[in-house]
Amino acid sequence: MHIPQTGLVGCGVMGSALAQGMIKGKKLKPGSLWLYDRYEESMVRLAKELGARPTSDIEELCQNCELIFLAVKPQDMAAVLGELKKHLKSRRLLVSVAAGITTGYLEGRLPEGSKLVRLMPNTPCLIGEGAIALSPGSAVLREDIDLVKELLEPLGVTVEVQENLMDAVTGLSGSGPAYIYLVLEAMIDGGVEAGLNREAATRLAVQTVIGAAKMVQITGRHPAELKNAVTSPAGTTSAALWVLEEAATRGNFIAAVVEAARRAGEMAGESGDD
Repeated sequence: MHIPQTGLVGCGVMGSALAQGMIKGKKLKPGSLWLYDRYEESMVRLAKELGARPTSDIEELCQNCELIFLAVKPQDMAAVLGELKKHLKSRRLLVSVAAGITTGYLEGRLPEGSKLVRLMPNTPCLIGEGAIALSPGSAVLREDIDLVKELLEPLGVTVEVQENLMDAVTGLSGSGPAYIYLVLEAMIDGGVEAGLNREAATRLAVQTVIGAAKMVQITGRHPAELKNAVTSPAGTTSAALWVLEEAATRGNFIAAVVEAARRAGEMAGESGDD
């Protein structure tokens, strides 16, 4: 697949993760990536690390790039779109990773016919194990989606979803790493309380979570089926699960995802989205 000259507006944590993933995953040649950030220091540092092209002129980026990633904070998006609109050539493909900013909002502030894709990544993209949701705008073609997915492949798994489900994605995979960190923290502390030293407890807990997730991914079996397979009648796992069910742990996790999704919708409204 032909990969066009690509621009990145915003060289913060997520923008840097996108750039690093695409180049280190050999999906994009360093000289084909143009960087722009109003904070010149972070842009120059990333350009030097990757061999990409920094520019202090957003017009130059727009003139040279057929594909542009927008990795700016939601509160900065309106100003960036105002600048882009002055310089964008027709039918450019833009990809936004700004939380809560819909494709409708973007389409309303860019030249008519602009092709837009919205992403919701999570922080494990930094290590190539991300979960990324993708929602295309009204003018996007199938070949555009395939191109974006190809570039994102080194960052993790990309799933295409409808625009109206992005808040649910935020509640599940966007905030999800924090839920697992909480579980890990509790498991480690439990191991220490039971007599293990913290280093051993940490290594065992981390590998247990990795292994359990891989079992679901590789076998394709339902988590409940795998849970039942390690739960013997009146055994240790059964006793532990009884404690968790008494505390409504599963129900609370479901409620947490739903509440995070609800809050994501609120935040989109607070950002002035429409």
